[in-house]
Amino acid sequence: MQVDPATGWCQDVRHCPSPNFNERPFAEISLLVLHNISLPPGQFGGGEVLAFFQNRLMIEAHPYFAQIAALKVSAHFLIERDGQLIQFVSCLQRAWHAGQSQFEGRENCNDFSLGIELEGTDELPFTDAQYRALIALTRCLQRAYPAITLARICGHSDIAPGRKTDPGPAFDWGYVRNALSTGKEVV
Repeated sequence: MQVDPATGWCQDVRHCPSPNFNERPFAEISLLVLHNISLPPGQFGGGEVLAFFQNRLMIEAHPYFAQIAALKVSAHFLIERDGQLIQFVSCLQRAWHAGQSQFEGRENCNDFSLGIELEGTDELPFTDAQYRALIALTRCLQRAYPAITLARICGHSDIAPGRKTDPGPAFDWGYVRNALSTGKEVV
C-alpha cells in the first residue's frame, strides 16, 4: 500500500469519495487522529457510515439518524470490522473529522491532520483485522508524511477533550504503539 503523492489517494484501497472536504491551508500533514463510529450507535456492517460520509444516509431508516441529518462530516479513511479499508478524501484535502480541536497549542486540527475512523464504539473491543489494517495504513501514511511520528498519533479525545471520547477505552493504544515502534507484525 502506498499514497500517490500527486493525488493523495492510497493505492490498493477502496475509494468512495465524499463531498465533505475542502482545500487545506498551506500546512504540513503532521498529525494522525483516530476515531470510532457506528451507525446506528452500536451497530456494524450496514453501510450507514459510508452513506453518512457521502451525504446519502436514509434519515427514515432509524430514529437516531434524524439527530445527525444536518451534519456534513467525513474522514480520510474508515476501517470496517472485517479490516476493509475505505478512503473518502484525498490526503491532500482537508476532511471534516476533528471539529473544534487543538493539538500542542495549535487549533483546527483538520488543517494539518489525517483522520481514520474505526468502525466501533468506545466500549467494544476492536477486531484483530482492524488493528492489522490500522497498523499497515499508519505505516503507509508515515512513509508518505514523515512528520506523523509516533508522538503525533492521537485519539479524537486527545484533541477535543470533554467533547469527544473516541476511540475510547476499548482501543488498545499500547498494542498499536508497540507494533508501530518495533516494526513487527503483531496480530
